[in-house]
Amino acid sequence: MHALDEARIRASFVNASRRERGDVLLPDLADVAWDDRDYLGWRDPKQPLLGYVVADLADGPVGVLLRQAERTPRARAQCSWCEDVRLPNDVVFFAAKRGGAAGRRGDTLGTLVCANFECSINVRRTPPLAYEGFDRDAEIARRIASLQQRVRDFAERVRQD
Repeated sequence: MHALDEARIRASFVNASRRERGDVLLPDLADVAWDDRDYLGWRDPKQPLLGYVVADLADGPVGVLLRQAERTPRARAQCSWCEDVRLPNDVVFFAAKRGGAAGRRGDTLGTLVCANFECSINVRRTPPLAYEGFDRDAEIARRIASLQQRVRDFAERVRQD
């Protein structure tokens, strides 16, 4: 992921009001390992049901404000983005108001995602040896590319009017 500054992140949100953009509590950007991130995702420490994701799209970053459902899934769920079946973390349901007129009408999109947006870490874990000659590096590269595509697709669907 390309490194972003505060101004670009705030300007990237497609489903947040001007006030909501100004209220976003950003993570410490100096601590972000941009080369190891497929998207920037974080939780709001003051409003624990809010999350934020910024994805790299071809025409620039797209930020999405997410609201976590108050109820958690009953059974262990699989993250829709990293699709890891051996997750060491919780998965929660997030809803995002659509951008533009669709969002003003109340349209939303939902997804199951790692609770603290650990997907970039999860896809880089060394997978178990599936068979003799299994190329683990190629599998990690495939998982990274798939994660990036699913996050971009979600951001694009939120942005579409």
